[in-house]
Amino acid sequence: MNELLERYPNLSECKSDIIKALELILDTYKSGGKLLLCGNGGSAADCEHIVGELMKGFLKKRRVTDEKIPKEIRDKLQGSLPAISLPSQSAIISAFSNDISPEMVYAQLVYGYAKAEDLVIGISTSGNSMNVLKAIEVAKYMGIKSIAMTGKNGGSISKIATVSIKVPETETYKVQELHLPIYHYLCAEIERMLFEE
Repeated sequence: MNELLERYPNLSECKSDIIKALELILDTYKSGGKLLLCGNGGSAADCEHIVGELMKGFLKKRRVTDEKIPKEIRDKLQGSLPAISLPSQSAIISAFSNDISPEMVYAQLVYGYAKAEDLVIGISTSGNSMNVLKAIEVAKYMGIKSIAMTGKNGGSISKIATVSIKVPETETYKVQELHLPIYHYLCAEIERMLFEE
């Protein structure tokens, strides 16, 4: 955290919410849950990026020790933290958007995938992306916790998420520039806490 705030001092106002988000993610993984991430455009790309850091080694090798898997296979695997990027589900997204409702597409995926121990992360620079908002609303109705990552104003999403990280910028690209070091920090810390060297 100290390094993050030294490099990005303007994130100091988000420190307590970043710590709360870290605790939520850690609790999710310790209880056997997974992350479900959603966003649009650049935020959809951020969802993919986060999944990439969690599903394989980020800063560590994450050696697999499960002896049920033969050593020659085990040596080519890495420990994984389950995470699904909802924007990557192109077939169901296009089908549901066409047949039912574009606004409800992430909500449908949350409804279909989420279990009580899971966590939904919604990324929206404005905090008002309707499809992200509906996903977090459905999660809330299902008793599933959520994290919102937004810009300074927070929007509607920050009012209903369990934890909201509102970075101190309003322009889309500047908000995205601050989201990246936050989720890198979260991924690195989770990895440090859950995997040995």
